[in-house]
Amino acid sequence: MTDEDPKERVDRELIELLNEIRVALPGVQVLFAFLLILPFQQSFSQVSAEDKAVYALALLASALAAALLIAPSMYHRLNFRGGGERKEQMLFDSNKLVIVGTILTGLGVACAVYLVVDVVYGGTAAIVATMAVLIVYGAVWLGLPLVRKRWA
Repeated sequence: MTDEDPKERVDRELIELLNEIRVALPGVQVLFAFLLILPFQQSFSQVSAEDKAVYALALLASALAAALLIAPSMYHRLNFRGGGERKEQMLFDSNKLVIVGTILTGLGVACAVYLVVDVVYGGTAAIVATMAVLIVYGAVWLGLPLVRKRWA
């Protein structure tokens, strides 16, 4: 049991959310930077049409993830003096943005893994590696928290 009032709870949860974003955002920014330079490498012109499509998906997922993970900070900046109800709505909206942004980050990472493994080892290994990444991310980012939430 806690002694915090609703305003204190919302303020604490908002601070926690913004701190979580500080952890997730650098990863997607580095991935996006890597993806931005990839087409300017000489060997990129030699990749298959399939790999170029996976690259485009990785780039778009990473760009959208960055936008969604940055959005709560901007939302907070534009509404930081808002009242309790507005701040709580900002918290709920930002929570959804971070969840979708994190899922898109996982998709971007999985696509990047596919590209690298496909170039290095070929299509079958790329599919296996990508599926393994998606399974692990899905299990630890979604499965575990949802199972714990259900059993709590």
